[in-house]
Amino acid sequence: MISVRGLHKHYRVAKRDAGLRAAVSSLFRRRYETVRAVDGIDFEIAKGERVGFLGPNGAGKTTTLKVLAGLLHPTSGDARVDGHEPRRRKEAFLREITLVLGQKQQLIWDLPPSETFDLNRAIYGIPRATYEKTKGELVELLRIGDVVGRPTRQLSLGERMKCELAAALIHSPKVLFLDEPTIGLDVSMQSIVRDFILRYNERHGATIILTSHNMADVAALCPRVIVIDHGKLVFDGELDELVRRTSPNKRVVLTLASKPDGAALAALGTVVRAGEASAELSVPASEVSRVVARALATLTVEDLTVTDPPLEDVMADVFGARPT
Repeated sequence: MISVRGLHKHYRVAKRDAGLRAAVSSLFRRRYETVRAVDGIDFEIAKGERVGFLGPNGAGKTTTLKVLAGLLHPTSGDARVDGHEPRRRKEAFLREITLVLGQKQQLIWDLPPSETFDLNRAIYGIPRATYEKTKGELVELLRIGDVVGRPTRQLSLGERMKCELAAALIHSPKVLFLDEPTIGLDVSMQSIVRDFILRYNERHGATIILTSHNMADVAALCPRVIVIDHGKLVFDGELDELVRRTSPNKRVVLTLASKPDGAALAALGTVVRAGEASAELSVPASEVSRVVARALATLTVEDLTVTDPPLEDVMADVFGARPT
């Protein structure tokens, strides 16, 4: 469904120092540098896949999505979406995709979302019967039946974001480019949006590329991840494989009847956190059974859980950002 080969997107950016002298000098002679936002990446995504597109700020994620959506022309390389060349922005291509930017909105501020839905119906030329059926399905999935008739300015951020998704999907696209779709939402609303995206994928077989700094989004939705840094691809594979490769240790989380002894914890593994009646240890996967047995024998354990390290820590390790 999506094929990217040798994709580059470079920008020529003017630079100058601070101050009046530098400002006047720049009127006559400017210095430029080339910013390599995307620097030769390759990947393919099959129909119906849900893929996390990850990287630190400035890695090139949003630039790549905009190239795939046809909003930016690549400097070089080739990008195809369902056989279409995005930069040509042909009508058949535009009917198959949608791009949702969590920090942007298309809803008309003083009108209810239902007016934006109807405007998009006219833009895409959707038959009225098909439109009513699709709108009903989206309203039901997103639970927005009581808000679509109220002016957008009266809606909460979460309500607006759900209506944004409905407006973006009213033409039933095959490919969803989602850039931070849960940004600014509370935990409950994030869960509702994630559940909606998952059900939309299952119902329509839609292909989804998701960028997010909220690792809960990625863990819940994306079995596969593509990781880029400084415009270059650094990992493409299963999320579980990224976790195993980057952070092979497991986390043993203990709930205790009393405050744990520091020396006893240290003898079990690396102490990540210790509280009044709890502790978290990092131990090699091969040592988990031994550590669990010893913890049960030497500590007053009320509950015990073995998990992978948090995805936030894994990504910090990938980009070398974890404090030492």
